[in-house]
Amino acid sequence: MAIIQIQKISKIYKIGTQEIHALREVDLQINEGEYMTIVGPSGSGKSTLMQLIGCLDIPTQGKLVLDGVDISKSSNSELSQLRNQKIGFIFQSFNLLPRLNVLQNVELPMIYAQVSAKERKKRALEAIASVGLQERSLNRPSQLSGGQCQRVAIARALVNHPRILLADEPTGALDSKTGADILQLFRQLHQKGHTVVMVTHDLKIAAEAPRQIALRDGIIEKDTTITPLS
Repeated sequence: MAIIQIQKISKIYKIGTQEIHALREVDLQINEGEYMTIVGPSGSGKSTLMQLIGCLDIPTQGKLVLDGVDISKSSNSELSQLRNQKIGFIFQSFNLLPRLNVLQNVELPMIYAQVSAKERKKRALEAIASVGLQERSLNRPSQLSGGQCQRVAIARALVNHPRILLADEPTGALDSKTGADILQLFRQLHQKGHTVVMVTHDLKIAAEAPRQIALRDGIIEKDTTITPLS
């Protein structure tokens, strides 16, 4: 069942009198429970596609339906609500607030969702335990390693039970061993039924996903699905 349906979407940015065609009539369907990576050189359109899937922007032309909602026709407030309820974001730079401890950082999305304080703490502690950091819940980001900070970011992405986990270069700021541990965590989340869409420049990381999308010049150059051995 498709959780994201993209039909002939284009994204055009205007800089003065110049038009930049970031995406050109892209068609794409992402099914619930898929693990997919998006790759492409600088300027290929992968960041623009991520922003559209993440409801951070709307297409200039075409249609993008996320879990039954046509974001092409959504207002800014509706997009904000969709982001909070449907999507968990994980970024290369972690985006943790330095003055808050792990528990408080993970609780943040639930504050915006108006979850009660008691339920916030319960769900945050469960998410922190799911990434193996239950003994670090009162530490601040400055007291954690890069890999631990990324685990906190993943826990924060999980607390509102999103339909989609959207990761932008999640291992880019990590050493190879720590990055491999984070990728293993994404594989485990996928095995539990999460839909994972990851943007990466690393072809080795991309190749580990069952499905890979390659973009170039705003179009899908290749869409590869690996059939697992029986």
